[in-house]
Amino acid sequence: MSVTTTKFDTTTDYLVASDFDQTLSFNDSGNALAEMLDISDFEQKVKGLARSNLVQPGAELAYLLRHDPAFRSVRREHLVEAGKRVRLKDNVELFVEILSKGLDGNRFQFFVISAGPIEVVRSALEGIVPPENVFGTELEFDPETGEICSVHRVPAGYGKVAVLQELELKLHMSPDRVIYVGDGSSDLYMMHDVNSRDGHTIAVSETKAIGRIANRTVLSDNSVSVLVPILEDVLKWDSHQIRELFSSYGLAIQDWDKIRTDWITFHNG
Repeated sequence: MSVTTTKFDTTTDYLVASDFDQTLSFNDSGNALAEMLDISDFEQKVKGLARSNLVQPGAELAYLLRHDPAFRSVRREHLVEAGKRVRLKDNVELFVEILSKGLDGNRFQFFVISAGPIEVVRSALEGIVPPENVFGTELEFDPETGEICSVHRVPAGYGKVAVLQELELKLHMSPDRVIYVGDGSSDLYMMHDVNSRDGHTIAVSETKAIGRIANRTVLSDNSVSVLVPILEDVLKWDSHQIRELFSSYGLAIQDWDKIRTDWITFHNG
């Protein structure tokens, strides 16, 4: 899954990278595939792998596709169909459109870096994100049987960091111009890396581990909500400017609660 063969605009001012499962979508790629194949114990399999620490967080589906007999029947066409069944969050297309148009004279180039199979993610985002801007797990299929015979590279854990750093080099992008959006434990390596190099991180879930290290957390079913911390923290817009931007696209902010959450647990002595 090399990024060195694709030609990108090297004058982009900001690089925005996002996870896919439960960041741009409501349900995981694995859930959509398992439901399609009538595999009822997918969640249990994932939890078992997590407890065993056998694979990187986020790479569970890649492992199951290669090693679990229940997934032996999976072919490329199944992955493409599963992508079409993934339910995206509201206004993903508008979110990408606003970034591509630029803001305040700044240009943004958007990429998706996911541990999900690349066929699933590209299928789900078809017509929204150019396929060359989507990075996911790349699988090799047997030319005779169509079965998955190997896994080339999985962008999970540090694997995501490697993809991002390759993009930075290709785009000649300064690390402080990188913005990353993620939702869970599989994004921890990425969040730490971006933060340590003065980039900006945004969490879109209440997961404690990710909330502790993300610069901002935004909870919403609407993808354009991620623009709020970008506009506020990176471009230094005020709330009036932000509301006006959304209004120009026919969106009125109904509720905007800025609440700091303290997670506290006591143990009896």
